[in-house]
Amino acid sequence: MTDAVAHLAPTALDLESLAADVVARAMKAGASDAEVVVREGDEFSVTVRMGNVETLKESGSRGLGLRVFLGKRTGSASTSDLTADGIRQLVEGAMALGRLTEEDPFVGLPEATEFGIVPGNLHLYFDDVYSLSGPERIEWARRAESAALASDSRITNSNGGSFDAATGRKVLANSRRFVGGYRTSYAGVSAAPLAVDANGHMQRDSWWSGARRIGDLESPESVGKEAARRTVRRLGAKRVPTQQVPIVFAPEVARSLIGSVFEAASGDAIWRHASFLAGKLGETIAASTLTIIDDNAMLLPTGVGGFGSSPFDGEGLPSLRTVVLEKGVLKNYLLNTYTARKLGMKSTHNASRGLAGAPGIGAGNLYLEPGTLSPEEILAPISAGLYVTSLMGFGVNMVTGDYSRGATGLWIENGQLTHAVEEVTIAGNLAEMLRNVTAIGSDLVFRGSVASPTLRIDRMTIAGA
Repeated sequence: MTDAVAHLAPTALDLESLAADVVARAMKAGASDAEVVVREGDEFSVTVRMGNVETLKESGSRGLGLRVFLGKRTGSASTSDLTADGIRQLVEGAMALGRLTEEDPFVGLPEATEFGIVPGNLHLYFDDVYSLSGPERIEWARRAESAALASDSRITNSNGGSFDAATGRKVLANSRRFVGGYRTSYAGVSAAPLAVDANGHMQRDSWWSGARRIGDLESPESVGKEAARRTVRRLGAKRVPTQQVPIVFAPEVARSLIGSVFEAASGDAIWRHASFLAGKLGETIAASTLTIIDDNAMLLPTGVGGFGSSPFDGEGLPSLRTVVLEKGVLKNYLLNTYTARKLGMKSTHNASRGLAGAPGIGAGNLYLEPGTLSPEEILAPISAGLYVTSLMGFGVNMVTGDYSRGATGLWIENGQLTHAVEEVTIAGNLAEMLRNVTAIGSDLVFRGSVASPTLRIDRMTIAGA
């Protein structure tokens, strides 16, 4: 195996050599091609409730997955037993499964010329996620919860404050002379307070901060105070009458709409004709202000890799920046090698890979390009509407685009946020919703691998009282 390996720190086990050895064993056993992925990781998690440690977890894991090809047949198996006997059983199992499967003309590894690794350091791993001692990590969780409890006298209880840290490492190798690997890190702090109003009605909400390194985290105190603010503003929530009004999605919920567009544009849904976007490539499907991008090798403004960044995808193809929607026009479906072959197209390098099974399709850093309006400017012209702060359920039909989800939020009246709203359902059709986007905020912040600014959509239905 000759290709360069992405930036890796040494570990006790040489994962590259292990992956290459398993590939060689599979080929010796009769495979026409083979692919191996090895993962290892460790994580720490603590939850503090009312100042006391409620849960404390520290764990590590390591596993290996093998996919073999016997011509146009394929089989896969995985194991956490990396002993010689465990590897032998893994190879035998994958080969046996491969012999039992039906031939599929579209299966197979990418062509050897397609493999590669994004050059340079994507800054995905930082040692400082474990720079805090155990007691200090617990204290971060405690500080977040304490700040929330101290913010308002109506906050009388808590679902806890938490602190998490994790590191991971992945190596992918195959029989077409590709080997690549990278490490990742993550740390996070959150708080989830509960508030009670004068009538004894309880509300809860939460807030969090996540980053690849400790230095980029918001302080536990700021996280706790923001969680408290969001919780208190939900007090006195009530239903509103059924009506059709503008809906403004806060960034943390608008990102679910962007995720739904990705799902509808996924090659798996397209070739199965299970998406309302099937056959729409090149057509205008959304407002001209909408541009959605999936960038698998993006750096955040802090100079670190995005939460969805990696130097290569789940098949070893170098990460790309793919424009999904451009000014309302559907420019690309999101494809791995298999779905690209089914559709007679080229992979967009969006393969995602677990230990077992065939690659799926996953987003990298998926986001809606921001507009120029502040959230306040988006709200200002609305005489009556709903500002949605959380959604419940999974009521999106990708075949028809029908959309219906439970929602909570704040009522908009004459451009101002007034009382809290709960126990309502918002409904529409995703295709129509994309065309009815009338305002996009400037407040794009990545708190995960999918992100969106504030989004206004007109002519949606609220089903309420």
